[in-house]
Amino acid sequence: MYTPPGYTKDQKYPVLYLLHGIGGDENEWARGGTPDVILDNLYADQKAVPMVVVLPNGRASKDVTARDPIPKQSPAFAAFEKDLLTDLIPFIEKTYSVRADRESRALAGLSMGGGQSLNFGLGNLDTFAWVGGFSSAPNTKRPDDLIKDHAEAAKELRLLYVACGDKDGLFRISEGVHKMLDEKKVPHVWRVIPGGAHDFKVWKSDLYHFSQLIFRETSKDEPKAEKKEPTDEGKPSATNLPNAQYPKVHADGRATFRFKAPDAKKVQVFTNYGLGPRGHWDMTKGADGGWSLTSPPILPGFHYYGFLVDGVFVNDPGTDTFFGTSKPTSGIEIPEKGVDFYHAKDVPHGEVRSRWYTSKVTGQTRHIQVYTPPGYDDSKQKYPVLYLQHGGGEDETGWTKQGHMNFILDNLIAEKKAVPMIVVMEKGYAARAGAAAEPKGFNFGAFEDVVLKDLVPLIDSTYRTRADREHRAIVGLSMGGAQAMQIGLTHLDTFSTVGAFSGAGKVDPKTAYGGVFADPAAFDKKVDLLYLHSGTVGLDAGIHKGASDLHDYLQKGGSKNVVFRDLKGQGHEWQTWRYALHDFAPRLFQPKR
Repeated sequence: MYTPPGYTKDQKYPVLYLLHGIGGDENEWARGGTPDVILDNLYADQKAVPMVVVLPNGRASKDVTARDPIPKQSPAFAAFEKDLLTDLIPFIEKTYSVRADRESRALAGLSMGGGQSLNFGLGNLDTFAWVGGFSSAPNTKRPDDLIKDHAEAAKELRLLYVACGDKDGLFRISEGVHKMLDEKKVPHVWRVIPGGAHDFKVWKSDLYHFSQLIFRETSKDEPKAEKKEPTDEGKPSATNLPNAQYPKVHADGRATFRFKAPDAKKVQVFTNYGLGPRGHWDMTKGADGGWSLTSPPILPGFHYYGFLVDGVFVNDPGTDTFFGTSKPTSGIEIPEKGVDFYHAKDVPHGEVRSRWYTSKVTGQTRHIQVYTPPGYDDSKQKYPVLYLQHGGGEDETGWTKQGHMNFILDNLIAEKKAVPMIVVMEKGYAARAGAAAEPKGFNFGAFEDVVLKDLVPLIDSTYRTRADREHRAIVGLSMGGAQAMQIGLTHLDTFSTVGAFSGAGKVDPKTAYGGVFADPAAFDKKVDLLYLHSGTVGLDAGIHKGASDLHDYLQKGGSKNVVFRDLKGQGHEWQTWRYALHDFAPRLFQPKR
């Protein structure tokens, strides 16, 4: 059994049943795959929904310790289906704090376990909504026998994930399943790992990808990609390169994508970064060798995407790239009707300055972006400073390129809703000089020192700042929100205001951050403002609860300096964080009443 960090009976969790191979047992994943480490890191980076993972012995024989010759074990693996459905699942749902519905159950496995997962999962769609086969073994049913009703499977499956290394001797099995699913138009993810063999290097990668896709919130009535042409011609996305006509965005929020690949056999729009939750979108090939697709309506805001060309991820040559998925990636902007607070308007504009400096903590030259407000160079005024952090997989350019923070501040300052301020954006990754990079997770020690020992002194010595705690704030989104909470709340001699956008998870208010929350009545004497913000769906659903609980705890204890806001219907997306900054910035550095 694996339970996520902070597991509590006060919360109900989805469950992943994760199966081993023919030569293994319930310990095989732990020995070779370190699923606990993979999931811990994904939670820390806020890339996966917290879940319980059950790792059973998938051999249903009277003596599970027996090691019969492999050919004799196949009946015991097949018989495990009954154990799973009638004994194991009811036991888990009675014993642990888990949700007991099909959309909260996933089944996946490696090799023999991959075959079991496809056989049992696709054969019991009333029990499982998320199914994954990693390098599935010959026990996998023949492709034509796997699914009884393909239309029903297409409707009921939230995710079907089929993957294998192209150097695996069993590749033909997974490929056969993929071809059947393609032919029968059953949506699925088909992942080929270049150079991948039949080993844990592949299976760890599969678990890493699969676990990020499962248990995402989506609408049951989500519209399918429409085949007919939209009624309006559409306009090129604001993220397109000059003279690039595609992607085009239509008035109803749909988008039309085009990609030229005359020799490709299959091209899809890769949607896993929030563009669409029900699998990748298949494009249609035209007579000119160009592929096209008009999508369902997309939530307003900025979204990362790319193309899968015969299984290989490529960026759209028609768009700018944005560092936001641990690599430069294409992006599309879907306008929100009647909303323009993050647009460039005819108002005085500040400047986003690029600066390099040498870090004593890391021994490296680091890059920052610094926003100075309109009129900075024409005055002798000193300004307060907001330290604004990006999320996991992004860098210091995210808040300007994806978030448009400069336009948000320009507009607020022009409307006299926000105090003119300097905004500093750093890359939130660091390793001490001469040391290896710190492990992923909420261990921000080196970066904390960068902020306190390098960055704050640099900014105060280089720019005209009001160099005291009352005029410094720190906030961030997702991973950056966790960094802001850790750095700000444990260094209240440096910062007076702290905020987290989709970054405040469940905490123990008695002990977290050196006990700063332990006495809510005394909290206001230490903190001018704690600002918490979250979306309400997908990954943000759990974050929303943690932030709301912390807010309620502090307010019930008498604190007035805590604010919690949310954005209904939005998730872990840039549109959520744009709204958060727009609401947060006017609260900063105002005269105390």
